[in-house]
Amino acid sequence: MSEIAPIDPWLLTKLVCPVTRTPLRWDAARKALLSDAAGLAYPVRDGVPVLLAREAVPIT
Repeated sequence: MSEIAPIDPWLLTKLVCPVTRTPLRWDAARKALLSDAAGLAYPVRDGVPVLLAREAVPIT
């Protein structure tokens, strides 16, 4: 069973990757928002998405 994102579902539908402007998806295993288009994982700290390219980790 997948873990529910620690972000309001409405907000999650509005968030986009700051690099590609494409939608993000929640990855419970990484506890991060993923941009498949950019190949980046953005961390979520204390329920707050950190949407800074310099904070993102490449998806391997």
